[in-house]
Amino acid sequence: MKLADFDIWYRSRYKRTTSGYATFFFIISDLFALFLSFGTGFFIVNLYDLHAINFKSFVTYWPYLPTFILIFYANQLYPGVTLAPAEELRRFFIGSIIGHGAILLTMYLEHQTINYIMIAFIISWFFSYWYLLICRSFTRWLVSKTSFWGIPAVIYGCGASGKLVADRLLEVPSIGYVPVLFLDDDPSVGETYKNIPIIHDTSIGPELVERYNIKMAIVAMPRVDRHRLADILNESVSAFRYNVLIPDFFGLTNMWMSVRDFDGILGLATSQRLLMPWNRLRKRVLDLLLVLVGGILLLPLFLFIALLIKVSSPGPVLYGHTRIGRNGKPFKAYKFRSMVKDADKKLKDLLERDPEARKEWETSFKLKNDPRITPIGKFLRKTSLDEFPQLINVLKNEMSLIGPRPIVEAEIEKYGKHFKRVFAVKPGLTGLWQVSGRSDTDYDERVAFDTYYIQSWSIWLDLWILYKTVGVVFRGKGAY
Repeated sequence: MKLADFDIWYRSRYKRTTSGYATFFFIISDLFALFLSFGTGFFIVNLYDLHAINFKSFVTYWPYLPTFILIFYANQLYPGVTLAPAEELRRFFIGSIIGHGAILLTMYLEHQTINYIMIAFIISWFFSYWYLLICRSFTRWLVSKTSFWGIPAVIYGCGASGKLVADRLLEVPSIGYVPVLFLDDDPSVGETYKNIPIIHDTSIGPELVERYNIKMAIVAMPRVDRHRLADILNESVSAFRYNVLIPDFFGLTNMWMSVRDFDGILGLATSQRLLMPWNRLRKRVLDLLLVLVGGILLLPLFLFIALLIKVSSPGPVLYGHTRIGRNGKPFKAYKFRSMVKDADKKLKDLLERDPEARKEWETSFKLKNDPRITPIGKFLRKTSLDEFPQLINVLKNEMSLIGPRPIVEAEIEKYGKHFKRVFAVKPGLTGLWQVSGRSDTDYDERVAFDTYYIQSWSIWLDLWILYKTVGVVFRGKGAY
């Protein structure tokens, strides 16, 4: 495609500024979430004492809402288009603490005592965290479907790596970048890829910035000679305000990297955060806190499920299956029984007489239409409730709430040379690849997700995965 043709194509599609629109909608979303959290706090206090707080007192504190927006703005939560989920979660946590803390401090200095309204705001702080996440996620999903969402990005290179980047950005628009153009000197790559124009001239970066004010360039040219790549970076890519250099997707896919400065010499550093003793201790403390609190709250549900299993089919309530844990050590992973008795024998008979079922089993060690599953078991698996007894494994320190999925011994070969790296940590009840695809994800993608998780672990990433898991469970996506 010629630059003149691209000019017509681009101007007909991108006429608005994403940052301004996103900021507006996110502010409305955050105000609504805070309003709900205030209301929840006041409502719960009034449940305890109907005369504790009147409606006038509730309305009196509405003027505090814009203060939260200023705090969020200072914490760089706006425009928030390309903010990483775990980082967004961390900033909301800090901003909410500062906002509610300021209100509570002001009230205490004024009244010199703790009153019902202060208790309402303490409750509001707890709920605000989750309301903000839910409302922001819904708003991002909704706005990402509009024509003005997304920051235009130019991709240098239309080879396998460049196409993979474009595919991911198109599949997940909530990431916030929209691929609008490929630049590649090789004419054999064609004129378009998935309706994205390709211009065979990598030197026009400065002209694109000047004409269209495009701020983002993504360089995905791992096979280009390093001297040629250096010329492209210095003469063309440097014109863009923001640059991202994609490593070789077919050699360094799982390498999470950061920049290190050695007195003027830049290097790329990788780390295994979850292998650090201090981080393991923090993760263990988080596991125990969440399991103890969650276990108490969910105990009535567990007892009800156990009763349903017992009366619906003969056999035990819990089922222990040998799985591979940290450093290849086997352990018994507990589940609510979701299959009939003699399930292993029925599976063997099925695989012997059904080639299609045998092929499916050898690929993923799962069957979408498994005849061994009971009616109650289908519901438990669809909602992942069958896996909740693995909270026992978490208490026994055999598993974590979040981590790579525990696998059977036959799956080890699927991980190949990556097995030791992935299972250097405890397996998890849920994980990054489950919330990104669950059973629909192949083993190469599992390795990529699990390795990224190990290298870039943080408490905020764990909390974000737990939050996403709730949505995946309710949708039943990929579970069978």
